[in-house]
Amino acid sequence: MKLILLILFTAAVMSSPLAAKDQDKDAAKNQSASGVSAQQAAKIVKRRFSGKVLKISTQKIAGHPGYKVKLIKDNGHIIYVLVDARSGKIKG
Repeated sequence: MKLILLILFTAAVMSSPLAAKDQDKDAAKNQSASGVSAQQAAKIVKRRFSGKVLKISTQKIAGHPGYKVKLIKDNGHIIYVLVDARSGKIKG
């Protein structure tokens, strides 16, 4: 009985307007105002250099928002690639 109540409570909380606001905030963190999300930046880098994405972090690029993507290439080399969050272009 306690498990059923816990499940119902969790479902009610997750469908509340407050939970929706939190989800919107998370989405906003992952996507810049009119640009690419962190996941899109990772896909861009993976397509260009092939390998496995290890980490994505936000990074200012010449004063503009961007992402720093850490990638391990198929040959074992680790590289860091900067992606402009507005345009999705690789910067470094």
